[in-house]
Amino acid sequence: MTKVYKKELEFAGKTLSLETGKMALQANAAVKARYGDTVVLATVVANKPQEEVDFFPLRVDFEERLYAGGIIKNSRFIKREGRASDGAIVSCRVIDRGLRPLFPKDYYDEVQVIITVLSVDGQNDSTLLGAIAASSALSISNVPWNGPLATVRIGLINDSMKLNPTHDEMEASSLDLVISTTREKVVMIEASASQVPEEKMSAALNFGLKEAQPLISFIEEFVREAGKAKYEYEKKIIEEALLADVTKAAGESLYALLTLSPEKSEFEQKYKEIAEQLYKSLEGKYTKAKMLMALDALQKAKIREMIFTDHKRPDDRKLDELRSISAEVGVLPRTHGSALFTRGLTQALTTTTLGAVSLEQLIQGPEGQETKRYIHHYTAAPFSTGEVAALRGPGRREIGHGALAEKALLPVIPSKEKFPYTIRVVSEILSQNGSSSMASVCGSTLSLMDAGVPIKAPVAGISIGLIAEGSNFSLLTDIAGVEDFNGDMDFKSAGTRDGITALQLDVKIPGVPVNVLSEALVKAWQTRLKILDLMELIIPKFRADLSKYAPRIISIKIDQRKIGEVIGGGGKVIRSIMESTSTQIDIEDDGTVYITAAETEQANRARSIIESLVKEAKVGEIYEGHVSRILDFGAFVEILPGKEGLVHISELAPFRVGRVTDIVKIGDQVKVKVIGIDDQGRINLSRKALLGEEKPRE
Repeated sequence: MTKVYKKELEFAGKTLSLETGKMALQANAAVKARYGDTVVLATVVANKPQEEVDFFPLRVDFEERLYAGGIIKNSRFIKREGRASDGAIVSCRVIDRGLRPLFPKDYYDEVQVIITVLSVDGQNDSTLLGAIAASSALSISNVPWNGPLATVRIGLINDSMKLNPTHDEMEASSLDLVISTTREKVVMIEASASQVPEEKMSAALNFGLKEAQPLISFIEEFVREAGKAKYEYEKKIIEEALLADVTKAAGESLYALLTLSPEKSEFEQKYKEIAEQLYKSLEGKYTKAKMLMALDALQKAKIREMIFTDHKRPDDRKLDELRSISAEVGVLPRTHGSALFTRGLTQALTTTTLGAVSLEQLIQGPEGQETKRYIHHYTAAPFSTGEVAALRGPGRREIGHGALAEKALLPVIPSKEKFPYTIRVVSEILSQNGSSSMASVCGSTLSLMDAGVPIKAPVAGISIGLIAEGSNFSLLTDIAGVEDFNGDMDFKSAGTRDGITALQLDVKIPGVPVNVLSEALVKAWQTRLKILDLMELIIPKFRADLSKYAPRIISIKIDQRKIGEVIGGGGKVIRSIMESTSTQIDIEDDGTVYITAAETEQANRARSIIESLVKEAKVGEIYEGHVSRILDFGAFVEILPGKEGLVHISELAPFRVGRVTDIVKIGDQVKVKVIGIDDQGRINLSRKALLGEEKPRE
């Protein structure tokens, strides 16, 4: 039997425990982590690659299990969990981006990290715990990895920083910052914020780095007790002889190409031609994979030298210079809103579609069900990079970029009370050359404004890159694809004029100091203002009117006790209203009624019917209704839909009436006055009160 190791730490007011040696014994390492009643299992497995590769094949998976929250899938036919949800994919990307930079750069073995969510308590985040468990599992494993890594969440509640707030506490937070750090540097950031200023975000980064230190010490203690020696691996290094041969054969052509500052497509074509010539000249001496590795290394070294030493970028821009930007709105005739945003060779076509509140997305996960009324999807077909590939569903990158853009816009989306629509935004990336997710943020703002969505403020996004050499560094504004590929950081920042709405940090080195990130935030803010200026020249304010093709939605509030009357037995009443007015009617538990129609007139007709259904009769009010029933002692008159009152025989006329049918018959339209309502809600009416000296019929 394997020895079981378990350690506990009081962290942010709760007990964090790590345990290994009991579960998943065939993995290189497995750690069960618990925080509150949230429990995850992180496993690590490494294998030699099946074939020669020129990249590090790391895969991180985040497996949600509905049983973790005591839930059975709501599908009638399929009860097993299916493909990973968008939320799970975002979680695995958050964890991946923290782990990946800490692997040795010359390590190319296949590694898979799987985080399985076993229990959730609805308060403590499984993604956060999964990142801690994965870091712990890699740290104690025999897999080469330069951890540990600590991951914490920072909230900003009543202007005070809060470490690892619960889900309930996060409801009042203006910041949701997840940060992964080593002892001295930040490795990963994922943040959403309600227009938080840059200086407060910098303070939050420093706070997170400081508060993560006890967690790093805790994992280090766990490693001292349960850790294994790291195994020796075949280092994928570029031999000096290979590098010399490739430099001799292709260096001059490569340097000349970089000096020309060509467009991306031309650069890639010429780069392929240089590679093909290299393969021919060194055929039989080295494999193609090794030659390409050396050629890529030459390219990287030269580009970094150009930027860091000569302050010259591959496209001749200054370090803080934006690429050229153009934009237009209303580019598609039948969509509810549309915009085309182009920055350099990166281009996003974004559309906005408005729908009924019933079209909200229903999401089921271990923590239960929730709905989402603002939905952002990002898609990038192969043609956007000039490639040929099979069209399949969205990959992790597409889902992640869509989630980031959604996060960036969500703080400015109007409330359902102010704008009772489900909103779907789709960013079609038509061309990619760096920071397409931030282009989709800009395009989405323009598209929403074109659709007439009353957003609180326009949002723009930009990416800041980094070239680091020891303690020296150069920041690059608006990185293009080649700079992203050969650089050390992709720091995406989105926000309004007043502050940040979303951040995402992706690095290729083992972390970035907070002071560098703080400087990058300032550069992003300065550039964001320039982009917002350009965007507001295109459309200064959201349109006053919706597209004629968008549905019209009005909302009213009714007494909760009246909901049943509007719906009717088996939904008979509400179906009748919808059919007669050509509308869609949705009623929420609090009595809010949303009426969706193609035309405002249809919606108003439905509203009038509903208001009459729930209207309460009052003493003294006068109605014109029809006689619905006749009894010996009086006539019942329907004064409101489904609501009758009794006109006693003595109240039919200002004289003695022998028989009710002498005055009224079923179906007659009569004007009556409410003269009383008893404790049981029964309505007494009078026809006599509205008549003068009417005489009996002859």
